[in-house]
This record gives sequence, C-alpha cells and structure tokens, in this order.
Amino acid sequence: MRILRSTILACAVLSVCLPATAQRYSNGLIDKAAAVVGNEVIMISDIEGEVNMMRAQGLATDRNSRCEVLENIMQAKLFLMQARLDSLNVNRDMVEAELTNRMDFFKTRLGGEQEAADYFGMPLYKLRQQWRTQLEDNSLMQQEQQQVATQIPEVTPYDVQQYIDTVDADQLPTIPVKYKMSQICVYPDREAAATAVKERLLSLRERIINGEKFATLARLYSEDPGTARRGGELGMASRSTYWPQFSDAAMSLKPGTISQIVETPDGYHIIEVIDKKGDMFNARHILLKPSYTADDREKAFARLDSLAALIDTTELTFDLAARLYSEDPATRTNGGQMSDPNTGSAYFEIDQIKPQDYIAVQDLEVGQVSTPIESLDNEGRDGNLVYKIIRLDKIIPAHTATLENDYTELLEGVRNQKQMEAISDFISKKIDQTHITIDPIFKDCEFSNAKWSEHLKED
Repeated sequence: MRILRSTILACAVLSVCLPATAQRYSNGLIDKAAAVVGNEVIMISDIEGEVNMMRAQGLATDRNSRCEVLENIMQAKLFLMQARLDSLNVNRDMVEAELTNRMDFFKTRLGGEQEAADYFGMPLYKLRQQWRTQLEDNSLMQQEQQQVATQIPEVTPYDVQQYIDTVDADQLPTIPVKYKMSQICVYPDREAAATAVKERLLSLRERIINGEKFATLARLYSEDPGTARRGGELGMASRSTYWPQFSDAAMSLKPGTISQIVETPDGYHIIEVIDKKGDMFNARHILLKPSYTADDREKAFARLDSLAALIDTTELTFDLAARLYSEDPATRTNGGQMSDPNTGSAYFEIDQIKPQDYIAVQDLEVGQVSTPIESLDNEGRDGNLVYKIIRLDKIIPAHTATLENDYTELLEGVRNQKQMEAISDFISKKIDQTHITIDPIFKDCEFSNAKWSEHLKED
C-alpha cells in the first residue's frame, strides 16, 4: 500500500525516534504529537496526511514540505481558536461543496473509491468525516483571517503617496504594456457544419454496431488527442469531471452499449461505457468537432474586407459597423470593445490576448484596423472558430507605476501589503499569548515566523 511506504519514508526523513508509549496509526505505524497550540494537538499523522494529499496531487515533497505543513497548521490553529472566541459560524454549503469536489478529485486521480481508501488508509466514510471536520475548521479559519485583513484602516491617497515616497524607485511595481482593442466578428455556418459532423458520427456508430471495434475507430477518427491513442478510453472518474450532458448520457448507458450523439461545448460525441461504480464511470468516446471549409473562410474574409474598406473611407464608423454587423453578442452592443472575461477590464496584457489576435495587432498603429484573421471566441473549453477584424484603440507602454497614471494598481498593492502585515502581526501576537510546544524533531525547520522556534522543546 502506498500509504505505508510514504509514511515510513517520512519518518526516516524526519529522523523520528518515537517512544514506545506513543499512539499508533491504524495501519500500525507509530504516531505522536508534533506540536501543541493552545488546547489543539497536531499529530505527526496530521502532517503526513497533508503530505500524502500533496503527493496525490502530483506535488513534490521533501523535509521542507513537512516544516511548511506544520507551520501552516499551527497558524491555522491560531486563527481557528480566535474564530471560536468570536463565535463565527461555519459556511455549511461551502463545506459540503468543497468536500464533494475533494472526494471526486481524489477518487478520479487515484482510480476509484477502493483505490482512494487504500491510499489514505481508511474507509471513505471515515475519510469523508475527517475531511468534513478539516473543512469546517478551514471555513472558520478563513473567515477569521478575512476579518483580520479587513480591519485595517481604509487606505487613502496619502498612504499611497507615502509608499511611493518611502520605497526605492526600483522597488515600485512595473506596469506591463497594455492594449485596448475592438473587434467585428463573423461566424462560419455553424448549423451546416454541425449537420455534417453528426452525419459522420452516425456513420461511425453504425460501423460499431455492425461489429467494428469502438477503440479502433476512436484511434483513427477521434479529435480528442488525449484519449484517441488509448482507443478513446477516459479512465475511471467521477461524473462531476465531465460536462453534465456527457455524464448524464454515460450514466444512463449499460456497459457495452453505444450512446446516441451527445453534444457538449467540446463538440459531438458517441460514448461506450466500460464500467460503472457508484457515481464514477469509465468510458470510451469518439469526439468530432465541426470543421469549416476554405469557402467558409473566403466568404467571411470578403465580408470583413468590405466592412474594413467602408470604415477606412469613413463611410461607416467601426463602432457602428460592430453594432450593425458583428455576430459576437458580448462585444456588439459596446461598439465592438473587447474586455477580459475574467476581470472585465478593457485593457489586456500580452499574455491575456489570444495568440491569433496579438499577431494581428502587434504591428498596428493606434486607430488602425487589422486584416481579417481566424481566431477563437471565449465559449466552451477551447473556444469556437470565429473570423474577425480588430481595431487597436490604445497602447499603454510598460512603465514604472506612478500616482497619476496607476493609482488603482498602487492602491491595491498598498492595501494588500497592509493586510499581509496585519495577518503577520496577528500571528506574532498570538504566538506570544498562546501556550505552544513543538517537538524537537522540527528543530532544523526554518519557519517563516522565527517566533515559532522559541517554542521548541529541548531534546
């Protein structure tokens, strides 16, 4: 069992020599208290549990990882104790949602319910109980941390100016180059392309029903590169891993039967279920995406060229052309003005711009309109094909932040700094006020807050 090997390794790395009176894990490994914070005891098994979770997520771990995990747990205990004193309430809905996500993630990552139970060394119902308690504590801890952070006085322009005046010029943040752009979009004939791809899938489905191997056809035709080479096999995973339409179709199938065509934001699928266990399933699928012809491209480019020519001769403004002719609902009503879907900002840093769009605008002067290009929209997982022209509206060159031009960024930076200072001060104050003992096996740890080391027990 992996839990056994990893924990033995952990004990070797920590050079733990445990007394015979120490408690034992359920699998026989010796456990003991790593630290006591107030009335909260942190066990070696608590640390190893976090390390095992890191490993299950594919993260590298070493001795320093255990030092960091211990310090993080001790800090969390300080906030947790204060949260209880402040009578904060657990956010039950968030806890249950996070618990479900965590269980689904590890069952999928480790290959199933039994594999997850074997890895963590306990039945899943016990693991769920343990994680629910941890997440309830995390909910209280995070609320208390947020209270501490938000109790700082409101940051004023004076604070920002004082920050600028007191730090060296080379320590001021650098604001990267930013672009403001507008677009006019034209989509290909998606209905015709969808009909064509459905006909191809129906033909493949009929071939499978007539005796051809699903896996063979998936290798030849599926447009999901991650699974095509495995004959379309996805591996055992929780239904929450996939689009709801895909999961609902798969869970309704008996093993060995072939689904009708299933549409998701990724494209169109046919599915064969291999195995089902509870809310998990393993299936094969063949994914086909709508494809477009050179004729589609030529028609769209000709239309966009005509609009660009009218805009160039001032017979039509770009904003009005976008409102009248663009097929992108997200930007059409704003005269084509693009915005970052994550932040809502009208300004894009280079790494926030789609590569195709950046190639189109990188050599433009402000106010110029690009030639027609192929690009992707923001729908689905990877985006749908779209043809567009882009106007470069403004460029803000990279520069050192100034109060006049970058007040919002500086204000946020000063606020974050003050919040971090408040949290650090809270931790230092609580360390001084709280009974804390740390086992000497952690004497070589370099904690980020040196005050922890003052509470190490002697060997």
